[in-house]
Amino acid sequence: MKKLIPLLLLATSMSNANPNANANPNANAQDRQLAGRYEAREADWRNGPVVYQVLVDRFAPSANLEAKRHLYPAPKRLHPWSAQPQRGTYLEREKLWSHEIDFWGGDLASLTGKLDHVQQLGADVLYLNPIPLAYTNHKYDALDYNQVSPEFGTREEVKQLAKSLHAKGMKLVLDGVFNHMGRNSPAFREAEKNPKSPFREWFVWGDAYPGGARVWWGAENLPELNLESPRVRAQLWGEPNSPVRSWLRDGVDGWRLDVAYDIGFNYLSELTRAAHQQKPGSLVVGEIPNFPKEWLGPVDGVMHFGLRRLLIATANGQFPAPAAQAVIERLLLDAPYEHILKSWIYLDNHDTPRLATTVKDPAARRLALALMFSLPGSPNLYYGSEVDMEGGEDPEMRGPMDWERVAAGHPALEQTRQFIRLRKQHRALRVGDYRKAEAQQLIAFERHTDRVADTVLVLANPSSQTVTETVLVANSKLMDGAWLRDLLDGSEHQIQSALLPISVPAHGVRWLVPLTAPRLGYTHYKRVQ
Repeated sequence: MKKLIPLLLLATSMSNANPNANANPNANAQDRQLAGRYEAREADWRNGPVVYQVLVDRFAPSANLEAKRHLYPAPKRLHPWSAQPQRGTYLEREKLWSHEIDFWGGDLASLTGKLDHVQQLGADVLYLNPIPLAYTNHKYDALDYNQVSPEFGTREEVKQLAKSLHAKGMKLVLDGVFNHMGRNSPAFREAEKNPKSPFREWFVWGDAYPGGARVWWGAENLPELNLESPRVRAQLWGEPNSPVRSWLRDGVDGWRLDVAYDIGFNYLSELTRAAHQQKPGSLVVGEIPNFPKEWLGPVDGVMHFGLRRLLIATANGQFPAPAAQAVIERLLLDAPYEHILKSWIYLDNHDTPRLATTVKDPAARRLALALMFSLPGSPNLYYGSEVDMEGGEDPEMRGPMDWERVAAGHPALEQTRQFIRLRKQHRALRVGDYRKAEAQQLIAFERHTDRVADTVLVLANPSSQTVTETVLVANSKLMDGAWLRDLLDGSEHQIQSALLPISVPAHGVRWLVPLTAPRLGYTHYKRVQ
């Protein structure tokens, strides 16, 4: 007995010293190198969540509109929920377009009453277009960053909204507009009148500028902020009571930054550091249409403008599959992948025509959605797109939410729920790596982790004809003679020697997963992690 005790102690100490002692015994050398990568990604909510975007004024009708009708004085106009936005005329005195001050009366209270819809859809993040005190309906012309526009509600209601979302396991992201403010802001009006005002340095002045101050894209209602001033930056994001920090302290989980490319690399890095210092694990996503590579780092993620254009053109048959795949890979793989997982993929939003308008064919639209939900990143759904709401250029894409389509169970609603449900069930679609599969006429790629059962092979046919070909799947763990099942239609397909003969119908998509469970007591995968 005395001789056995040291041997037992030695075995125990060796087991504790080996970090892979409890690892899957079938893990190979590559698996061991990847150990912990995907678990760490899953622990970070910013990687691959489904984001649902809302314009507060247009999402849900107010329960007590008459009590707040006085908040919409002329020339503002309050429309019935059944009306659709139409382009207006330029108002010289206000320096904006009349449709920018057309309202439908939605508010934070009515939004909160519809959170069940957002949750049942499967969204993980609620993203709100700007809510600060501002003159317009879109609120990109802030008058005061620290107040909520009274048409929408109060700051306390935002705190309560964040609590409600957190209780449902969801996060809240606000739209931050820190490149410019509104011409009607007290800061600008005082600085305009008084050259000695402390707010004078907030803006850039000169006779060459329309209206006397530098403005964003020629819009006189949007004077740009002088971010070269350290004091201005401190008041926006550096100081404890700055809007970037104080809203995070109030329970908000992150920022989507309007026209982030105008803020520049260095100031974005400064803002992102401030957000992370205030709330570790908070998200900063930039509206950046440029090639993303060098912007990832200064922000946690970008909005994929280029990917949106590509997916819509591909769905409409304007981009052949091999060329589309090459562009996808250049956009995604040239950039730091951990930041790509935090970037937002979208097909429509408040600045673009709606998906049902840009892609008329339902099958082609389904293909675009299937790619959005399977490519690396965070799918961003614009309110109403889950029921195929239509809308053209500004302001048509900002119509009020069609709750009648939701109540009627529009076919697109279940389709969207299916994509989200499958995404949640298959971790590779959320946090997995990307690997190209070799095909001639299909968009073909894998999302994969260190576990073979997690693999999802995506095959998309953007053409108007059925494609039948053999695809090379460069996954060493997919066993010869094993079967794959299509998550979308249930069909099964056999892989042989890493080659998969497959047919994909016109505008069709397959999400294929390996069948690893034993059949009649046998499985090819008994010694593979």
